[in-house]
Amino acid sequence: MSAETPLSLRQPRPTAGDLAGRALGSVYEIFVALPDFFFSLLQRIIGSKRMPYIFVLPNLLIFGIFILFPMLLNFVYAFTGGTDFFPEKRPWVGLANFQQLLDCGNYLQPNTCREDLFWRAVYNTAFYVVAQVSLLILVSLITALVLNRKIRARGFFRSVFFYPVLLSPIVVALIWKWILQENGLLNGILIALGHDKIPFLVNAQWARAWVVLISVWAYMGFYTLILLAGLQSIPAELYEAAKIDGASDLQSFRRITLPLLMPTMLVVTVLSLIRAVQIFDIVFAFTAGGPGTATFFLVQYIYSKGFASPDRIFGLAAGASLLMAAVLIVLTLAQLLLGRQED
Repeated sequence: MSAETPLSLRQPRPTAGDLAGRALGSVYEIFVALPDFFFSLLQRIIGSKRMPYIFVLPNLLIFGIFILFPMLLNFVYAFTGGTDFFPEKRPWVGLANFQQLLDCGNYLQPNTCREDLFWRAVYNTAFYVVAQVSLLILVSLITALVLNRKIRARGFFRSVFFYPVLLSPIVVALIWKWILQENGLLNGILIALGHDKIPFLVNAQWARAWVVLISVWAYMGFYTLILLAGLQSIPAELYEAAKIDGASDLQSFRRITLPLLMPTMLVVTVLSLIRAVQIFDIVFAFTAGGPGTATFFLVQYIYSKGFASPDRIFGLAAGASLLMAAVLIVLTLAQLLLGRQED
């Protein structure tokens, strides 16, 4: 007779949870093995040197479908006329759309232009770009210099200044619209202090100023982060040597910080300039281009002609977008050339 197996050596019976875990483990192993089998087979067919293109292909498809193809289609619309959406139904008009946009008796007076709304948008955009980019770089630089110093809760303040960047532009616009409207928070505070209401969103000058200030508040955290990275890349030994030589903080900033920060400043200038010319979402949700055309910018003109108007004049919208792109390319190249000369 065979002796019975001791209780200590008996295997416990698997529970339902154990069986389910093993089944899931088997499914997981099969799921992981399938891609490995597929890519191994693909590598044998096309070779290891061509495999990187397979991984890049999804991004290239997305870029081609959603960016490259619309850009090429925009060129077609810019040189064709009519209101039909499909390119094959649009007649070729050559440079007629550009001639209509650039037809002006006096370029300094939009009323003399055939497309006066386009030129009002151009002048508003130019004013906004100069004011917003200048103020944005100044505020971002000052903030980066402060946050680069050894202050208490430095990490907390860095997070606070970067937080607006995480908000949606529409959310930013709606928050500030709630604060600045006629019966908003700011006018409520003014009335409580014994002052009259200020028409922030009705007065053209106030509207322009607040559009600049709000966009600076919304975007400065991103550029502050870039400038802060540039400041931290400057060797501390240079400041120590300058301090030993008796240089003041202002002299160290002028002779060390500013020259070595110029490449980063150039990056910030180019990025902020491109974003400023393309301003649309915050302003559209904040003032919708008003009051009147005080905050009516170039991208809103393109949107109104191509999508918002009943006629949907795609040719003018496409032509205006190409002119805007040409100006951006020229300004970017000029800044890059200027940066090389300074280097």
